[in-house]
Amino acid sequence: QVQLLESGGGLVQAGDSLRLSCAASGRTFRSGAMGWFRQAPGKEREFVAAVRWTGGNTYYADSVKGRFTISRNNAKNAGYLQMNSLKPEDTAVYYCAFNTGWIIIEEGSYDYWGQGTQVTVSS
Repeated sequence: QVQLLESGGGLVQAGDSLRLSCAASGRTFRSGAMGWFRQAPGKEREFVAAVRWTGGNTYYADSVKGRFTISRNNAKNAGYLQMNSLKPEDTAVYYCAFNTGWIIIEEGSYDYWGQGTQVTVSS
């Protein structure tokens, strides 16, 4: 059974940084993409960033471009989201997900999901 476990969330002030990690177990991924999504209170879950497992191409939502960096470590079967210059509007539950297919921005394309980690940014 595939499990994704997020860690690294917390409460920070505006302008601070956080690094989220996502550890995968139960399957060694050899292709596809790892993505990060977030859901703020009262809002729908939205795409944040994704990285292709082979090649390492990265994709970002406009709202985080230039502030967030996604990466992966294939050997560790893990992914990361470095979040800099955090803003109060980044407050949300952040979810790690894995997509064994090709489409990476659509939530419905992802096969496996973590339970989420809370990120709270105070002003």
